[in-house]
Amino acid sequence: MQPQVRHVLHDESSTYSYVVWDPESLHGVIIDPALDYDGKSGRTGTDTPVQLLDIVEREGLTVDWILETHAHADHISAAPFLRERLDRPPVGIGEGIRVVQERFKRLFNLERGFLPDGSQFDHLFVDGETFRVGGLEARVITTPGHTSDHLSYVIGDAVFVGDTLFMPDAGTARCDFPGGDATLLYRSSRRLFEALPDETRMFILHDYGPNGRERRNETTVGAQRRDNIHVREGVSEAEYVEMREARDATLPMPTLILPSVQVNIRAGEFPPPEDNGTIYLKVPIDAF
Repeated sequence: MQPQVRHVLHDESSTYSYVVWDPESLHGVIIDPALDYDGKSGRTGTDTPVQLLDIVEREGLTVDWILETHAHADHISAAPFLRERLDRPPVGIGEGIRVVQERFKRLFNLERGFLPDGSQFDHLFVDGETFRVGGLEARVITTPGHTSDHLSYVIGDAVFVGDTLFMPDAGTARCDFPGGDATLLYRSSRRLFEALPDETRMFILHDYGPNGRERRNETTVGAQRRDNIHVREGVSEAEYVEMREARDATLPMPTLILPSVQVNIRAGEFPPPEDNGTIYLKVPIDAF
């Protein structure tokens, strides 16, 4: 029941991407892969996802899925780059992506050919759905709040929670993006606490090293339940919502939110090139 887990850190966005596999069959998945992107120049790079490929090659793995916990707002997905180099494993995300696509298609006034139906992804997971990672059972728990399409993946004795929870001393993710909801995030954290044993290993997507400590990416469900500074046992829903909404009002938007969302709702593909052969991303003025 215990998968092997390795991570790669995308330093610029403090994003942890994961390679997770069944040690017996050597079948695995990649979760939340990040592409390198320079927002100043608009140039992309592949140093970070190549590190994921290095793990796959070194361990002799077959990658069955590329999994996204949600349409990210702080980094661009490397799913297409990896897919082309790994015999085209399917890319999966939660079915809530349709709502996110509809919202941002309007915001960015995307081309008519962009359909907000989730068809850009190979599979849309529903709450409670199960699948296999080699000999390991995996299942999906929807965990909205940070975004409306957010979900978590349980693989054996490990859960990958994306942006729902940070390390216990960092609390929870923000809830002020379009479609975010602090009440839902509180309830999602409680759902994880109730659904999973305390000893379940929990792997997070971001860590910013609060109070100057070294960045970390692994904790347990029990540690979160006891010690999470925002949603530990004893914190009420009303207390959390008041704190979260007040805190979110002070936070700047992520540096890469505008390019990231436009690309990630397309499963990591950039928009089609215009008639001069160049690809462009939009910046809506005074829209946020």
